[in-house]
Amino acid sequence: MTTHSIPEKELVAIILYISLFLIIVAIILIIFFYFSRKKIIQKELEKKDLILQYQKEQLHAIIVTQEEERKRIAQDLHDDISSKLNIVSLNTHLLSAPNLTTDETNEITENIINLTAKALENSRKIAHNLLPPVFEKFGLNAGVEELCEEFESSKSVKTHYKNEIDFDQKDIDRHLHIFRILQELMNNSLRHGKASEIWIAFTNDNGTNTCHYEDNGIGFDSSNLENQKGLGMKNIDSRVSFLNGTIKFDSQIGKGIAVNFTF
Repeated sequence: MTTHSIPEKELVAIILYISLFLIIVAIILIIFFYFSRKKIIQKELEKKDLILQYQKEQLHAIIVTQEEERKRIAQDLHDDISSKLNIVSLNTHLLSAPNLTTDETNEITENIINLTAKALENSRKIAHNLLPPVFEKFGLNAGVEELCEEFESSKSVKTHYKNEIDFDQKDIDRHLHIFRILQELMNNSLRHGKASEIWIAFTNDNGTNTCHYEDNGIGFDSSNLENQKGLGMKNIDSRVSFLNGTIKFDSQIGKGIAVNFTF
């Protein structure tokens, strides 16, 4: 019985071919992993860019909102307070005029008292809009109750409010964001949505605090992202982000709006 051994030259050639094949496979794998890693890094960079862009948009929305609020306060101070105090000052100087009759003195004094009272009332309203005393003293639940009463006092909208959460007064800074979100939503429901009824409910769903908001207004197409790019919507989105929460808008034209956000 004879055995056939592979000639040495053929063995060397086989080894060379196998080595060359392995080298080619190794190069292909290296190239594959290189481009795969490059693609992963590129996606991570794109994701970071999107996050940065989103944060910039949030910051821009907050800054613009703050500037609009400052303008509104300045306008209120100028129109309601400054103008009235100017008239009070003029009336005060009139009191020093010679030869005033008793009736004239009484009329000027009454004008000063009335204008001072109006200026005081308007200053209280401005301060209330900045931070409602009820909210500061008694917390979010009382603040939302008062907010609903204020909207109902206009006789143009009916509100329904329910709360199942015991809010901790130590979290008042976080609660202020929730309060401002509801203010924005309610203002939008009246100004843009023409709603006649609003529903607000705070619930704890499986350990997660959630606010449910609805109205019966004209609604909008929530599938169109352009409808969610307004300054008010960006401001709401920014506040929810600060709360580390999530928000979902659901609306159809003619069927009002439903908003759920967690905090």
